[in-house]
Amino acid sequence: MADSRAGIVPRLRQWAIGRLRRSRLLPVGMPDKRTDEHRLGRAFTQSVLVYFPNGADALYQLRPWFAALKALDAAHGVVAVFKDSRTAAAVRAESGLDCVTLARYGQLDEILALSDVKLALYVNHDPINFECLRFTSLVHVYLGHGDSDKGVSVSNQVKAYDFCFLAGQAALDRTSAGVMLYDAPARSVLIGQPQLDAPAPVPQPDPSRPTVLYAPTWEASQPSVSYGSLLTHGAAVLDALAGTYRVVYRPHPLNGVIDPAYGEADAAIRSRADRVDTDVPLEQSFADADLLITDVSAVTLNWLPSGKPVLVCRPRVPVPPSRLMDTLPLLDEDADVAALVARHLADDPSAAARRDLIEYYLGDTRPGAATERFLQACTDAMDLRDRAWAEHRERGATGP
Repeated sequence: MADSRAGIVPRLRQWAIGRLRRSRLLPVGMPDKRTDEHRLGRAFTQSVLVYFPNGADALYQLRPWFAALKALDAAHGVVAVFKDSRTAAAVRAESGLDCVTLARYGQLDEILALSDVKLALYVNHDPINFECLRFTSLVHVYLGHGDSDKGVSVSNQVKAYDFCFLAGQAALDRTSAGVMLYDAPARSVLIGQPQLDAPAPVPQPDPSRPTVLYAPTWEASQPSVSYGSLLTHGAAVLDALAGTYRVVYRPHPLNGVIDPAYGEADAAIRSRADRVDTDVPLEQSFADADLLITDVSAVTLNWLPSGKPVLVCRPRVPVPPSRLMDTLPLLDEDADVAALVARHLADDPSAAARRDLIEYYLGDTRPGAATERFLQACTDAMDLRDRAWAEHRERGATGP
């Protein structure tokens, strides 16, 4: 009887966990780990695997790569692996990619043992990436989800990957200077920014007044890189621009995740802005705006090709030195926001200097050029893997 009762407890625990995962109570940031059982024991037929173990709140990191990944899927086949079925469903609906949810490392191990996947791609440095990084039959490439002068853009974690695909020379210089005992030129491939290859949308201006886009970053999980301006600049920006300008607010998806004060400030800005772009593509936000107010982030760099003026909110924490931060006008907490916006809309004194930075930071921005380089870099990585894997297996067969 005791043995029978002992067996009931684990089953009840699994039943309760399953109910919680299927309920609406599980936060979107917590993977539900609802395995696609019908995919177990079946090989992946694709050559490329995208590993994204995060919840739906981090989808902003993967979405910019959808177009490039669809092009890669057409050339080599792409399967995206998740730990959250809700995230997988969203990506499947938005991108058309083959999306699979696997709860446990052992399930991925079983499938990869049956498959000839050659290349794994990652868009962040989540520690759970190591569940996939341990497989030695794949070439592992870090893509990232945008280049910026943030301190976290330089990480010792790059050493875990075989290669890093970087946007421009700025990223390579940043990595070379910031990561010790690492041969950045040998392990980096400059591909440009495929996210910028999306067709430019039709602008939707306000004919009665200029549009200012306010797109701050979040508070960050580390105090040393807390560049977000919601608490320091947000209210002042709205106070200064209300009525005279159409203010479009593009909130960061993670506002308030670490610091509740950021969530409160985010809600206040949403209630006062003329438009809140949560479900609008970044390209549309850019097209509709005449001037950008932002923080130290990838948004700043992606704006450069627009040629339109930008003001960067000066953070309270130190920022690593960079050509970009030496060039862009900074918005202090006590600045006359309305006067600065009016001046830069009329004159844009940093325009020429910004144009000189585009290639250094973003590479070749001609339409389609970055996507072509991305596809070629992936092909080259898979060819290298095939040669190395053949040599590895030959050594194993013949012995030392």
